[in-house]
Amino acid sequence: MSQATTAGYDALLLISFGGPEGPDDVLPFLENVTRGRGIPRERLAKVGEHYHLFGGVSPINGQCRDLKAAIEADLAANGLADLPVYWGNRNWEPYLADTVRQMRDDGIRRAAAFVTSAYDGYSCCGQYQQDIERARAEVPGAPEIDKLRVYYNHPGFVEPFVEATRDALDSLPRALADEAHLAFSAHSVPLSQPGRELYVAELEDVSALVAETAAPGRPWKLVYQSRSGPPTQPWLEPDIADHLEDLHASGVRAVVNVPIGFVSDHMEVKYDLDVEAARTAAKLGLEFRRANTPGTHPRFVAMVRELLQERAGSQRPALGSLGPRPDTCGECR
Repeated sequence: MSQATTAGYDALLLISFGGPEGPDDVLPFLENVTRGRGIPRERLAKVGEHYHLFGGVSPINGQCRDLKAAIEADLAANGLADLPVYWGNRNWEPYLADTVRQMRDDGIRRAAAFVTSAYDGYSCCGQYQQDIERARAEVPGAPEIDKLRVYYNHPGFVEPFVEATRDALDSLPRALADEAHLAFSAHSVPLSQPGRELYVAELEDVSALVAETAAPGRPWKLVYQSRSGPPTQPWLEPDIADHLEDLHASGVRAVVNVPIGFVSDHMEVKYDLDVEAARTAAKLGLEFRRANTPGTHPRFVAMVRELLQERAGSQRPALGSLGPRPDTCGECR
């Protein structure tokens, strides 16, 4: 294994949000997610019902296992079979600190971290950086860990969404396909959250790029989903449900939802879009299709290796208008 091709890293660390893997895990998981926010237990139980519709299992851990295996296969196919890949979560097993401890025990000295969040902003980038720092502080002798850059405009993220958007449009009845609108959705955040402006700018940038590449001239809008917190706290809007109602009122008959804010089909996609948004569209009589997320698309998987190799001085590809993002998070911490 060449040090030049791995930029001196002796491991790759996959970091994700985590999710419950059975009914008994749901409330403890939600308590981890909301710790320190004072959310009543009855509210957590209500949210937990979303997970129980899927047997108490979030799809995100299974998707991380699949992504880890795909990354390992891609590394092996490109002469990097000796680079180990680890996986740790913020909110559920395998917890990040436990993974960092295992890395230390395995003799890892310096690792690059890929997180399953493509954007800048506190919850997308800065908080993951804090997770890394906190985990290292818990583990004496922990390896150095460098988070790989934000990748929302990397071709390996954009191209799978272009393909998925075209596929979703093609799945509509022929009479509706040419008039369907695109609704790009991302997780809402409070207006007060650090880095919110950059988060929105990146979402707007990549949504415009995917729309123009997949369906030139097609009407589109960036909308938000999955908000939480008290109703009195302002969050990014419009909500996707409100947007669907506006489309219906204006005579639109079909919509393709592109979950541009997500790298895989985890709970905010499977419930908030495939259940809630789809239900709203059905009530309104709108034909509704949801584009796939990148998941383990080969181009997305290869992007992980390319982000690692950038650190050795290779090119830093970026599409859209904002250019390649820096190696550190924006002003979001």
